[in-house]
Amino acid sequence: MKTMQYLKNVVTLKLNSDLCTGCGMCAVVCPHAVFEINKGKAHIIDINDCMECGACALNCRFDAITVKSGVGCAAGILNGILNGTEPSCDCSGESEKSCC
Repeated sequence: MKTMQYLKNVVTLKLNSDLCTGCGMCAVVCPHAVFEINKGKAHIIDINDCMECGACALNCRFDAITVKSGVGCAAGILNGILNGTEPSCDCSGESEKSCC
């Protein structure tokens, strides 16, 4: 089943294959199944499926994944509208409130 995509070609998701160990955690935690493990490494299936929640980067112990979380996070956008602030779901782990 195809997931809902947001704006095309604007996702900040980056995968450094040199740092990837193929543990598969990114594939486990990604709500839109952006990652697959193939030949011992993670691969991005369709970057435009990424909603930039930050769960993959937060759970990658090897720092192979970076993403500017909150850019496409629906919860962050709604929180920004409701609070009159910039859209951010604060998935950085620095606060008790986190959408991821």
